[in-house]
Amino acid sequence: MEIIILKHNPDIPGVENKRMGKIITIKNNRSFQNIYRKGRYAVSKALTVYMLPNNLQINRVGITASKNYGKSVKRNRIRRLIKESYRALQENLDKGYDFVIVARKRSDNDTPDFHKICKELDYLFRKLNVLKRK
Repeated sequence: MEIIILKHNPDIPGVENKRMGKIITIKNNRSFQNIYRKGRYAVSKALTVYMLPNNLQINRVGITASKNYGKSVKRNRIRRLIKESYRALQENLDKGYDFVIVARKRSDNDTPDFHKICKELDYLFRKLNVLKRK
C-alpha cells in the first residue's frame, strides 16, 4: 500500500490557497503606546481606531478590549469579531499603516454582532481616509 501526501505548493497550477489573508499583529506595549501618542484616531459607538503611518508596505494591527469590557470570554469574543471584520476589509485598505482597534464598553446587554462591527470599522476607516474608494 502506497501513501501519498499532498501539500500545498503555490507552484502547482490549479492548486489555490484557501486560507484567509494573514493579519500581521502588533504585540509589544511600546508600539501600542507610540500609536496612541503620535497617531490619529476616529471614534464610533462600539470602537475606536488609532492609526499611524509605519513606512512599510504592509499594515499591522493590534486589537484590545479592557477589563472594563467584561470577563475574558466576552473580551475574547469581541476581539475575534473585530479580527474577522478587519480581515474582511483588509484588502481595501491603503498599505503602510499601523492600526490599534479598541473595543469600547457601552452597556452590559448591548454587545455588537459581526455585521455591526464590520459596518463601524468601514465607517472609521473611511473617516481616517485609508479605505480605497470602489
